[in-house]
Amino acid sequence: MPRNIRVDIAGEIYHVINRANARLQIFNNDEDYKLFEKVLEEAKERIDIKIYSYCIMPNHWHFVLSPKADGDLSKFMAWLTMTHTQRWHVAHKSIGTGHLYQGRYKSFIVQKNEYFLQVCRYVERNSVRAKLAQKAENWKWGSCWRREKGSSEQKKILNEWPVDLPEYYIKWVNESESAEDLETLRNSVNKAKPYGRMSWVEKVIDLFKLGSTLRNPGRPKNGS
Repeated sequence: MPRNIRVDIAGEIYHVINRANARLQIFNNDEDYKLFEKVLEEAKERIDIKIYSYCIMPNHWHFVLSPKADGDLSKFMAWLTMTHTQRWHVAHKSIGTGHLYQGRYKSFIVQKNEYFLQVCRYVERNSVRAKLAQKAENWKWGSCWRREKGSSEQKKILNEWPVDLPEYYIKWVNESESAEDLETLRNSVNKAKPYGRMSWVEKVIDLFKLGSTLRNPGRPKNGS
């Protein structure tokens, strides 16, 4: 089965996800999460990429990113996953035992409007959806906690959003999504499908020659 075409263009916004090999748990304690976040900080120093949102889960992670130069998304993700894999194996004394991640990351391009907010909400709600935290801002291993409770130093890794952060965002991020919203977003994750208004999605598909099977996206609800 052919791989989906990967878009890696400067200035665009991407939702990015990768999972552990066989979906096994790789973040088992605070030290595992801290190790990954340290690698994340170093990756951002090496490759200047904008980080808007992220969430680290026990066996996978999500990012909402924007590269400053063509090709930087792939460079950033390659360095991040390779370096984290190496350091994880050293920390767990498991060097030479195999791959940590299932393979190449998945990504899809996101429109810079209410759809961006919808994706950030989806990413930052992961811990609540998985019942790891009662509120998104209480999950320490994500951008919502950093933005709301982190130190000024910890907040430096996050970039200002391309749209205004709504006053209601924290309340909204802790409210359950509709089944339709979740299905639409997960469809974009699985198919590397652009996420935005239908007219915009069609332009993106034509521009990057992504294929007609990715047309007809869903729409977020009012207030998203």
